[in-house]
Amino acid sequence: MRCIKTIKDEELGFNSIPFKEESRRFGSRGIILNDNDEIAMLYMRHKGVYKLIGGGIEKGEQPQDAFKREVLEETGYKIEIDEYIGTIDEFKSQINFKQTSYVYISHIIENIGYTNLTEQEIDSGSELLWLNVDNAIEAIINSEESLEYLELEEAYHLKFIVKRDYEILRYYKDNYRHFLKK
Repeated sequence: MRCIKTIKDEELGFNSIPFKEESRRFGSRGIILNDNDEIAMLYMRHKGVYKLIGGGIEKGEQPQDAFKREVLEETGYKIEIDEYIGTIDEFKSQINFKQTSYVYISHIIENIGYTNLTEQEIDSGSELLWLNVDNAIEAIINSEESLEYLELEEAYHLKFIVKRDYEILRYYKDNYRHFLKK
């Protein structure tokens, strides 16, 4: 299993503290391509933050099934997974939290016509956008500016998301251009 990146507090300007009885979470997320080779991004309008599609793996669920479920819930699209590209780790010592995400590349096979967003996603004004890889990376980079105006705890969490998704997009662009038809 290839680890794309391990993200720690120091990388985001926070002091790292020793972990004690950390919470552990596993997630699935990644690149979803449409017929125009654009990537699905969830834009949290009220926070000014872009993120890739994905979320937590439920008990007893396989990572690839979790990714398909999260994509369906957040976008309304059924997908086919093309490739598993590795993991990305987040070590949030400030809140004793470690997350490992399984990362995939996929493409759309069907639009079911509705989403099943969480209350938190609805409250943040989440909307689905399709961006080419360069615009997706730029949107993620620009999300950093919005984090300055959020409360510290929320900004802390979102800084990890922004960094994680930036690293996934860069890794995809640098290593998987063969998926792009252009």
